[in-house]
Amino acid sequence: MPSAFAQHLIKPLVLSQRPPNVFSTSQTLSSAQADGGTKEKLQNSLSALNQSLSHSLVVDTIESLTELEKEKKISASAADFENDLLRDAIISKLLVGLYAEEIDSHLSQATEAETEAEWWADIERSRWNLALYLLQTTPSRLLNLTRVVIQTLRVHNLPVTFSTFTPTSLRSLFPLTDPQRLTALQQALFPYLRHQTLSVKSSAILNSSFTLTLASPDNIFAAIWRALEPLLVLTRLPIEMIRQECAFKRQELEKIRDQRAAALGYLAHMRNDLALSIQEPRHIRACARILINITEGDTSKPSSLSDTHGEPYTGPTNELLALSTAVFTTQKMVHQRLLESKELCRPPRLILMWPRLLLLPPLCIYILRSAYTSRASLAELAFDAKATAEGFVRGWLLDPLKDVIKTVRAGSQDGVIVQKEGIAADLASLERMTLSLAKDQLNYDAEQLANLSNKVRLGDLTPVLQIYEEDIRSPLKSAVTGTLLRSVFIQVQKAKVDIDQTLAGIDKLLKSQELTFAFVGVAPAFGVVYLLGGTLMALWSGGRGIGKYGGKRTMCGVWSAMRRTERLLIAQPKYRHNKTDGTDSSFISPLTSGLLLLSVARLRTFAEKHLRRRSRLREGFLEDVGDLENPDLGRIDKIKVIERMWRCWGESLGWGRIAVEGTSSR
Repeated sequence: MPSAFAQHLIKPLVLSQRPPNVFSTSQTLSSAQADGGTKEKLQNSLSALNQSLSHSLVVDTIESLTELEKEKKISASAADFENDLLRDAIISKLLVGLYAEEIDSHLSQATEAETEAEWWADIERSRWNLALYLLQTTPSRLLNLTRVVIQTLRVHNLPVTFSTFTPTSLRSLFPLTDPQRLTALQQALFPYLRHQTLSVKSSAILNSSFTLTLASPDNIFAAIWRALEPLLVLTRLPIEMIRQECAFKRQELEKIRDQRAAALGYLAHMRNDLALSIQEPRHIRACARILINITEGDTSKPSSLSDTHGEPYTGPTNELLALSTAVFTTQKMVHQRLLESKELCRPPRLILMWPRLLLLPPLCIYILRSAYTSRASLAELAFDAKATAEGFVRGWLLDPLKDVIKTVRAGSQDGVIVQKEGIAADLASLERMTLSLAKDQLNYDAEQLANLSNKVRLGDLTPVLQIYEEDIRSPLKSAVTGTLLRSVFIQVQKAKVDIDQTLAGIDKLLKSQELTFAFVGVAPAFGVVYLLGGTLMALWSGGRGIGKYGGKRTMCGVWSAMRRTERLLIAQPKYRHNKTDGTDSSFISPLTSGLLLLSVARLRTFAEKHLRRRSRLREGFLEDVGDLENPDLGRIDKIKVIERMWRCWGESLGWGRIAVEGTSSR
């Protein structure tokens, strides 16, 4: 089945296909008997095309149509009109299916080339990656070198001995007659040199490594430097050669990507022509020839149906068969042969993994041995860690959570600072002291004492204060014979009651915030658990593509695709087969269109795989992606779509943070 990208692109073509005319049942039965089962064969062929298209299915269908034509089963009888409709429907479905397969083929090849180019670019930009890649590929390079030496010895009829691989023997076997020419040894160590000459920088390094000048005895430091210079050069040369190898493979892969992208752009521009061919079957043959030319990489031939106007209508079965062969067989073989001839793909996983596989067993043995030797301390450390974890969980998580639940369920009836009974007792004592003084000194009756009692409960001690004011006029006399001490003690008791009431207010405030304090007590433990859990999840899911929206690496790829899409629309790359002079601001060249589709396919894959189904984000994102895929929209319209996507989805998907942080795609 075609990919989701191809299905979305050919959806208008599928909708534009005309269904065969449906006759009545009696008329269908009579016509089926009249044409000897031709209609049934055509219907079976049409239903078979609902399966996944393959070269064998196309060949079988075309052979069936050719056989029916040769046997003249489709004649000018009454049932011929319906048979013609079925035949046209089969041919149209074949054409659309091959068109979708061709789009998928070019898209997958362009994606593969781009992925490999990004892998080589990651190695090229880092000295550490270059040194690691040199180490990983050293065994294969030495194997190639050995094979070349053995082949050369056999050509010269020389025996293969260990002394043959000494520097002196190799220098005599592969003489360096011209410094600008590369020997077979150099090409064996760096196979890319068969397709590219040395750069000026590496040539200078290579020549300087074989050119030793005698040091002047006048300057000892210069003599030491000249003696060490060949060693320094020999350490820089392999890294520089590896960098050039990575750059060469990256550039070749980018050329292949651009070629496939240009073909993809031509195919996208062909959609309207295919829709016209479906409505007018006489154009199908010309359309198939154009698709064959695009598949073969020849876009200089007529690329529109207007160039073939006026040609007589003939059966397009031969063209469809040739197109199927080109799509399913020839084009894939040519692409694979091109990658293998220049060794453009990354090395096999075993070559990249052998240093780790070589170091892993000794390292594991050393770790196990050290762990066994320190088993007592490790056991004690594990016990302490277990006790610490249990204490933390029980003392800082479970018990505070139980207190929170208890507070929410029942609350607290007791005071935090003072009790209500103590406040009532102090207030009653103040009341008795005040009433006793008023009864003895002021001779209050029962009614006056009741009023004074109410005032005392409200905090009004005016009669007592008046007695105190009279006593302080003669404090010594009043202290000995008067009531000064009684009034002072009453005021002390009044101050104690005021303090109790103040503490009662504070106690009420604390009780109202008891739940808040309970959560504040457990919040630090929750923070520690959150940070620890987030760190463990990041370590577990890092590099696995797990996380929100596929993880940081996936989001970084989506951000790069968005940025490149906008950059392509603003500054279109040049391609040798562009037939426009660039005066039309809305025109999108085939190369630009293909590179756009390559980036947009990544966006569609991301949305269908990582965005939640039946969500507004996913539906809106896919609608915008569909607008970018639409070849009928011009450059200005697509720039507006990109601006809308940055505005609507940039904050939701965190593209701003990704632009700042970034991540390696390797």
